[in-house]
Amino acid sequence: MADKRKVRKAVFPVAGLGTRFLPATKAVPKEMLTVVDKPVIQYVVDEALEAGIEHLIFVTGRSKAVIEDYFDIQVELEQTLRQRNKTAELTLLESILPVAGSTSFTRQQEPLGLGHAVWCARDLVGNEPFALLLPDMIMKAPKACLAGMVELYEHDGGNVVAVEECAPDQAHKYGIVGVGREVGNGHRITQMVEKPAPGTAPSNFFINGRYILQPEIFSILATQERGAGNEIQLTDAMLKLLQEQPFAAYHFRGETYDCGSKDGFILANVAFALARADIRPTVEGPLQKILDGLKEK
Repeated sequence: MADKRKVRKAVFPVAGLGTRFLPATKAVPKEMLTVVDKPVIQYVVDEALEAGIEHLIFVTGRSKAVIEDYFDIQVELEQTLRQRNKTAELTLLESILPVAGSTSFTRQQEPLGLGHAVWCARDLVGNEPFALLLPDMIMKAPKACLAGMVELYEHDGGNVVAVEECAPDQAHKYGIVGVGREVGNGHRITQMVEKPAPGTAPSNFFINGRYILQPEIFSILATQERGAGNEIQLTDAMLKLLQEQPFAAYHFRGETYDCGSKDGFILANVAFALARADIRPTVEGPLQKILDGLKEK
């Protein structure tokens, strides 16, 4: 029987430099850039909490202390809000504050890749399964991606990777999985290929930045040689673990926005703004006017 211990912990690798957003990220971590009125990292944390995660583990780097501050009480701010009877704002701040003792932070001293960032969380995760959420990717769907993955995990155990479909001729841009028989609300993964050569991909299902992994991944990462980009690649470690443990693919059906890219970040702001009843009436018309103006040029 595959391991089905409860997934209580989630790892967020937030040590990246955000060079694609310079100069904005010179002083502000890319994870703290806002989509409408919330930092990108808040959307990802909300997804984890919705899926039942109890302990949030952030793998940070230098200049990322503001993330730790964000998930803490801001005494001066809250005192000022109370003095001004800003009860709605106080309630909002209270709603995003994690339970005391439910957040941990550790440092990735060198930018050695995603696999290395995950390995840095080994002592905080311990010997139990954990979720891994890439903080650049925020998702929009009736059911949160990680919640669906947890359902599959509780049915099948093992390891779970979220996937989406891309155009077959675009598969060479992504990490692609081969899929086999159905298991629960997903499929068994038969193989994984990082950026396959054009025309050689086993499917058009690409990995979208959400994982549930067993702790045995840490011992593999501990001795993992550097791969593409001279970094320790998580996919390489998962390929080794696939030889020993089952992997399942959860097919996420929704919208994913890569907020690590400028176009994805802009599209996320537009999509989440238009989904807000308090914002859509005032921005939909001006946005349409901008689009119409571009068509006339």
